[in-house]
Amino acid sequence: MATRALITGITGQDGSYLAEYLLNQGYEVFGMVRRSSSENFGRITQIQDQVTFIQADLLDQASLVQAMRESRPDEIYNLAAQSFVPTSWRQPVLTGEFTALGVTRMLDAMRQVAPEARFYQASSSEMFGKVREVPQNELTPFHPRSPYAVAKTYGHHLTVNYRESYGLFAVSGILFNHESPRRGHEFVTRKITDGVARIKLGMAKELRLGNIDSQRDWGYAGDYVRAMHLMLQQDEPDDFVVATGRTHSVRDFLEIAFGRVGLKFEDYVAQDPRFMRPAEVDQLIGDSTKAKTKLGWQPTVDFEQLVVMMVDHDMALLGS
Repeated sequence: MATRALITGITGQDGSYLAEYLLNQGYEVFGMVRRSSSENFGRITQIQDQVTFIQADLLDQASLVQAMRESRPDEIYNLAAQSFVPTSWRQPVLTGEFTALGVTRMLDAMRQVAPEARFYQASSSEMFGKVREVPQNELTPFHPRSPYAVAKTYGHHLTVNYRESYGLFAVSGILFNHESPRRGHEFVTRKITDGVARIKLGMAKELRLGNIDSQRDWGYAGDYVRAMHLMLQQDEPDDFVVATGRTHSVRDFLEIAFGRVGLKFEDYVAQDPRFMRPAEVDQLIGDSTKAKTKLGWQPTVDFEQLVVMMVDHDMALLGS
């Protein structure tokens, strides 16, 4: 019997990479999708016929219970969320419903229907926010600096609580920023690589960004989904930081991205106060020693390779 996995957020960046990875491991994959007027399966067209889709919604408890009854999962990956930080200031209540209470509904549905399953919660480095120490590890205190980060912190603590209260195999991966050619266009990394391609191909003249000195620990999404899977293969449930341990600024990203097509970013990039955050997070840099030693996980794609991969993809996409 193939292992059965239920993935929420399967149409997103991480969900698409995870689904591909699990299918290659011989899993039977179920993807939870919300009913919407415009179905967006763009990231998973290549595997769409290998996945069983179940309509359910993180805002609707009964639909989650039904999704678990239908899929009878051995592993549950909760990747769905309102995941764009700037939107969380404009829609803080909706962000809380999806990103915080959605976790509660998922865990409670699992407790009722599939208590023997293993549950992965997508936690975020944004929970560290105004950081107390550099680098951050599993014991670093949280100081979230956006409604999104506050909601993720709630989901994280609740996952620990259900593990301790009900004996569920429930874990959180505290993932630092991870990008790919499948990243949404609203995120700064994809905004840059798309902008570079447009400028190089004569489709745009400038790129407007917020704070280009903010620093992040950026890895490759394809590497990070392997860590999610490894966490659910352990003997005991535990939480792990997943990161590269190296930090780069948006400016570094711009230099490599524009350099890839033979341009200088200074000639095209304008800072725009509209894209500044009300509260910026400081230096997010992860210490994933525990993931490397206990899970045997290692990233395979470095920062420069990641930027080049994304630029090349957008050049090919827009140039075709």
